[in-house]
Parts: sequence; structure tokens; C-alpha cells
Amino acid sequence: MPIVFPPSFSAIGLVPFNINPHYVDTDANSQHMGETRQERIQQYHEIEDAPHVLGLREGTWLHVHDNEITLQGSRPARLFVRGKEPQEFAPDSKLSFLLE
Repeated sequence: MPIVFPPSFSAIGLVPFNINPHYVDTDANSQHMGETRQERIQQYHEIEDAPHVLGLREGTWLHVHDNEITLQGSRPARLFVRGKEPQEFAPDSKLSFLLE
């Protein structure tokens, strides 16, 4: 999430959702008193038309072939959808529904 408001959130448009790379889970033992990544994404979703956000943890990536997306790597990904609780997807999950 940007520190300053950009003139546009337009990107190259490869996928119709946002990818949040290097997603980090909240650490209850952390001394960090700022917002968590999850809180920032939920604030972003206060924008009515904000697209879904897929949080990719370290060591994960998306394999895209034709119209099929598969989560690859050793860790789950977290999907944020406006107005819903975040959902976890295990490695090898098919995420093609995100293209709809």
C-alpha cells in the first residue's frame, strides 16, 4: 500500500486482482506497534470497488498456464475479499476462479 496517494492504481492488467508479495503474518510477540499487513489490506478494501488481494508469502508463486492459476511453493496464500474473512489456500490449490 502506498505512502502517498498515486494518481492511479492501474497496472499492467495481467490479472484482475491485486498480488501482495512477501505477505507477512501478524506476530503477536512483535514489538512493532504499527498496522499489520492484514489491517492495511482491510483498510484498502474500504474502497467500494477494490479488487481481491492475494497475499503471497515468501517462497510462493503463481503458475499461470492458459486460464489456469495454481499456487506453487511450500506455504499457503491468504486471499482477502472485501466484506469477507480472509481465506487460506494450500500449495497446489487451483485459483483460476480469481480470473472471473
